[in-house]
Amino acid sequence: MNNLIPIEFNNQRIMTTKILADEFGTEEKNIQMNFSNNQSRFIEGKHYVKLWGQALKDFKNSLPNEIRKPLKFVPQLILWTDRGVARHAKILETDEAWEVYEQLEETYFRVKQNNIEFDELSPALKMFKQMFQVIAQDELEQKKLQRSVTETKKEVQDIRDVITLNPSAAWRMECNRILNAIGRETGDYKAPKDQVYTALKTRASCRPNVLISNLQKRAKANGMAPSKIEKLNLLDVLENEPRLKEIYVTIVKEMAVKNKVSLRWDM
Repeated sequence: MNNLIPIEFNNQRIMTTKILADEFGTEEKNIQMNFSNNQSRFIEGKHYVKLWGQALKDFKNSLPNEIRKPLKFVPQLILWTDRGVARHAKILETDEAWEVYEQLEETYFRVKQNNIEFDELSPALKMFKQMFQVIAQDELEQKKLQRSVTETKKEVQDIRDVITLNPSAAWRMECNRILNAIGRETGDYKAPKDQVYTALKTRASCRPNVLISNLQKRAKANGMAPSKIEKLNLLDVLENEPRLKEIYVTIVKEMAVKNKVSLRWDM
C-alpha cells in the first residue's frame, strides 16, 4: 500500500478498478460484478467518475507509464472516489476490506493542506493566524466527523434494508437439479449438499451458518414474518452475496462434471 502511486482527477484522489481490487485482495471482475448488482447505491460524481472519449484520452496521457500501459486500449474507465471505495468495502463485508480501506483513508485519500507563507506579517498577526487555523481546523474536523457518521449509518442501513429472496431463480433451480441428480446416482441426497457446503466454507473462507444467522437477524429487523425467517437458508444468503454465489455455482459445476451430470445451461 505504501508503494501506491497517487492518481488524481480534477484535483480529487481516485483509484482504478484494478488498483482497488488489488488492494482489497480480490479480482477485478468481483468489483465490477458488485458494482453491476448494486448500481443503484452508487452515485456518479460522488462515488465514481466515468470517463470515455477525449476526457479518457487526456486522463490516460496524465498517468505514469506503469499505470497508463494496461489502460491503453480501454474504451471507457470508471474511477472510484474515497466514498466509492468505502461503499465497495461495505458490500464486500470482509474484515480485510475494511482494514485496507481504513489504511487508505489515513494515507492514500488524505488530502494535505497547502501551507500559506506569512513571513511578512507582524508577530501579532502571525499569532492570530495560528489561532484561527487551530479553531477552523477543529470545526472542520467536527463537521467532517458528523457527516461521516451520518453517511455511514445511512449507507449501512441502505444495504441492510435490501434482502433479496428469489427461490425461483434459474441458478438455484439448476444447482438443486444437479445436486439431486448426483444424489439419485449415489443413493444419498444429503451427501452432495454437505460436500458443496464444506467446499464453500473452505474456498470462500466463510461460515455459512453464521451468514444464515446474520441474514435472519436482518430479516427480523426489517419486519419479515417469523414463518419466513425460519425458512431462510444458505441459498437465500447467496442471493444477497454475489461473490459467494459465484463460488457456490462454480463448485456445483465442478461436481456436475465430476459426476457426469449434464448442464442444461451455463449458470
